[in-house]
Amino acid sequence: MTSTTTCSRGEVVLVRFVFTDEQGAKRRPVVVLSSTDYHGGRAETIVGAITSNVGRLLPGDQLIGDWSAAGLPKPSVATGIVRTIKRDMIERRLGTLTPRDLAAVDSALRVSLGL
Repeated sequence: MTSTTTCSRGEVVLVRFVFTDEQGAKRRPVVVLSSTDYHGGRAETIVGAITSNVGRLLPGDQLIGDWSAAGLPKPSVATGIVRTIKRDMIERRLGTLTPRDLAAVDSALRVSLGL
């Protein structure tokens, strides 16, 4: 995916994150949280981190029920860790959260953000 390619809310995509010390990078799955309207005027996308550490649910975290439909290799959690990234950081699409999983992620984010 390049910065001119659109991504949709609820898609699970692979992103290459550079470590904070800029000494390396790691590919991580994330869920697209921002809307089509948001993407219309920006080169950025708002994403939520995904982890396979399902043994520890923190505030804002949501277990992904249908992780295979989301293109994930094993059970995973959409975390309350939200980040804005440049769209050109997106390497490829993995899958899409089901409507039920996306609604659960939305609910967890509302609690985390006090909305």
